[in-house]
Amino acid sequence: MLKKSAKRPFCITLCITILFLAGISLGADSPNRHNKPNVILIFADDLGYGDVGAFNPDCPFETPRLDQMAAEGAKLTHFYVPTPYCAPSRGTILTGRYPFRHTVVLNPAPDAGQNNIGLPASEITIAEILKENGYQTAMYGKWHLGHKEQWLPRTQGFDEYQGILYSNDMFPVQMVKNEEVTEYPVDQGKLTQLYTDLTLDFAKRNKDTPFFVYLPHAMPHKPLAVSDNFYTPKTPDNLYADVIAELDYSVGHLLD
Repeated sequence: MLKKSAKRPFCITLCITILFLAGISLGADSPNRHNKPNVILIFADDLGYGDVGAFNPDCPFETPRLDQMAAEGAKLTHFYVPTPYCAPSRGTILTGRYPFRHTVVLNPAPDAGQNNIGLPASEITIAEILKENGYQTAMYGKWHLGHKEQWLPRTQGFDEYQGILYSNDMFPVQMVKNEEVTEYPVDQGKLTQLYTDLTLDFAKRNKDTPFFVYLPHAMPHKPLAVSDNFYTPKTPDNLYADVIAELDYSVGHLLD
C-alpha cells in the first residue's frame, strides 16, 4: 500500500457546483478572519444538463438561484465525466484521478452483495489536502465509495459526516452520522433540507476558520422525494419539478 503524501500533484476539473466564499456572510459583526477561501462543493445526483436554465434556454423548470450562480461565476460547458455512473465518478471528483487509477470502477451495492468495493486508504482526497492546510472539513449526503468501516468518509479527511452511504434506491436506506446508524427507515422527503441545514450549521460553527463542505445531494436520483414545503399536490405527476425547485432553493439558501 502506498504511503499517503500530499506531494502528489492534485489536478481536478469539476462539472458540479463550486462555491468559493471569501467568508460566509453571517452579519456585519462577523468579518472573515482568514484569507483562505471557504469551499462548498455541491453534487446533485442524476440532475439533467438541460434541467437548469443557465444551460438550456428552453428549460421546463425555473432555476433562478442556479442561474444566478452561473451568471456570477464560471459556467463549464465542455466537461466529460470519466464514468457514467455513481461510485467511479465520485472517486474522481474527490481524488482528481481516473477510476482505473483510484480503482473504484464498480458501484458498491449492499442489496446486490457488492460489499467489497471502496476507495483505498492510499488515495488522497481534496478533503485531506485542505485539512492539512488548516481547513475544517465535513460531508453531508451520498458517499457511495464504500460502506464498510475501512472506507467510510472520516477515513478520507472529513471531520464530520451525515448521510446515506450509497444510492437512495439501495437497501437498507439508513441515515449514518459519522459511523453510527441514527435513523432507519429514512424519510427521504427531508433529505435535501437536512443536508442544507447541516451545511449551514457547519459553516456557522466554523465561521472563523477556513472550511470545506462536500454536499452530494441524493436528489434527483430516484426514488424522488421532496419536503412538504415544495410538494405540489395539484400536479402529483410532476414530482421531478418539485425536487428541482427544492434543490434550487437550497442552493439559494447557501448563497444568501
